[in-house]
Formats: sequence, C-alpha cells, structure tokens
Amino acid sequence: MFSVAALVPSPPVLVPELCGGTADTAGAGDSDPRAVLRSAVLDTVRAFASVTGHWTVIGADPGDRTFGPETVGTFRGFGVDVRVGLSSAAVAGARQADAGLPLAVLIGGWLRGQVAPEAVAEASVVAADAPAEHCRETGTKLRAELDSDGEPRGVLVVADGAATLSVKAPGYLDERARPVQDRLDAALSTGDRAALRALDSGLCAELGVTGRPAYQVLAGLFRADPLVETRYRDAPFGVGYHVSLWRTAGDDAP
Repeated sequence: MFSVAALVPSPPVLVPELCGGTADTAGAGDSDPRAVLRSAVLDTVRAFASVTGHWTVIGADPGDRTFGPETVGTFRGFGVDVRVGLSSAAVAGARQADAGLPLAVLIGGWLRGQVAPEAVAEASVVAADAPAEHCRETGTKLRAELDSDGEPRGVLVVADGAATLSVKAPGYLDERARPVQDRLDAALSTGDRAALRALDSGLCAELGVTGRPAYQVLAGLFRADPLVETRYRDAPFGVGYHVSLWRTAGDDAP
C-alpha cells in the first residue's frame, strides 16, 4: 500500500567522497551549503525510511527505463568509485557496478545505503521529453501497483529544478528561470498537483528543469493534493533544490 513520497535533489555533492569530505551532517551554524543540503536530505530520507522499507525511485533520463533490486552502480564517472545498489544483497554480491546508471538511480542507491541498508528498492526513470500525460499515466499506474501490495510502499523522487538561476549555474543565468522556479517551489510546497501537471515541457527544457517529468509522475501518483512537509528549498549552486515529504490526505484512498 502506498503511504509516503520523499522529494530530494540529485547533485553528486550529496556524496561526501565526491567533494573531499566524509561528514554527513551539518552542525549548528554550519555555513557549508553542501553540508546543509546533505543533512536536510539524509534527515528527510530517514523519516521516509521509518515508514517503509520498500522503495520505488523515480527520476528522469533520456529514455524510459526500469531497474530492479539487483542493480549495482558506481559514481566512478563523477570522480570516485563509490559503489551503491538498490539492495544490500546486490552491493555485497559479485555483480559488476554500472558506471552508466542514471544519476537519480545512483543517488537513490546511495541514500538507501546511508540511511536504511535493510531497505529494498527498484527504480523507474522517465524520458526527459515525456509529455505530461505520459508522466501522469505513469504515476497513476505506479500507484495501482503499490496499492496492490499489502506492505507499506514509498516513492523516492530524485529530481532538480531550474539549472539557470545564477551566473555560476550549470546553464548560466536565464532571467526567465526565477519566476518558473518560484512557481515550482510553491507547487511542491503545497502539493499542487494541477500546477505540476501544467509545467511547460519546452520551457522547462530550456531552463534546465530536468526534474519536470519526475515531478509530473509524482502528481499522477496522488489522487488528491497531499499533506506536505517541506524541509529545504534553495539554490546554493544556481540550481533549484527541493526536499520534502508528501503524505496521502484522508481522502486519498484506494
């Protein structure tokens, strides 16, 4: 039975080894934006993991793909051979780690290993250019599948907002990005599914909103606007990051 969704971004700097550090939490008054973001993400996924040990990771990629619990990957392509997987059994096994996994799957596997090694995950990535209706249908179908299971099931959405919010952003500064990001943040913070469905795919592509398909799958996953607990929303590196928990409302029932 579907019970909760967690939203996290996908920057590789979440992984301490990729930025020269090992700490996973931010101390009081910590000014390092990487540590602050990492702490918010880990704390949120710990809360998510306390509800369910069965995860479905949702992200975006050039094409639709699915990955089972046997999946093992590595961040070698980002500079360090950090091995992660969608289950502990897979990580401990002899399977060769795939350096070409979508970033959302790598981040999902890393988070699982950090906060809930006993959890088992699978992943589904949606094509970056998928139309809104396809994303909605994907979310609706996933909801039906999760509700058919008697065990609590959760969805981890790994997605980023606009990558054009400052001159230091990966896509440089685009003056159109800030109002789009503000509307996206408002929709994610209030669980406004209609606003997420209405995201302009062409404009999002121009502004580097790579998480648009995953956010629209999320909108299709819920039958009513959810109860939302937003834990982080900022753009420390010129990319919009959002961290929150979405829970089903009382009228969102099978």
